[in-house]
Amino acid sequence: MTTQNESADIQLLKTFNDAWNHHDIDALMACMTDTCVFHAVAGPDVLGRTFEGRDAVRAAFASAWENFPDASWTEGVHFVTGNRGVSESTFRGTKADGSRVEARMVDVFTLRDGKIEVKNAFRKDRPAF
Repeated sequence: MTTQNESADIQLLKTFNDAWNHHDIDALMACMTDTCVFHAVAGPDVLGRTFEGRDAVRAAFASAWENFPDASWTEGVHFVTGNRGVSESTFRGTKADGSRVEARMVDVFTLRDGKIEVKNAFRKDRPAF
């Protein structure tokens, strides 16, 4: 049985996904807490690359559209249990060199007070085509 809070949290994840697809940085950041953290899909660390705080997270999110101007996240499926949420989607985008990326991905979220505290992104390592 889904609780009222879980339904609100699922709506938060849907709103967040929609903001990515609309390339709306303000709407994305409205979903994040003031002390937000983002673990990117790639980087030198075990968790990829970590961005902490609103300014760093905002810049990292915006770079997704710089690297893939036509980026989209489709076929979204979302679920929440307690303060943890998961979104599955298919990422598609074209790099500046014309190569395309299409891969299934998952975001694992930590939620706090109706917002996203941590976004931990995982994407299949599929070669560009």
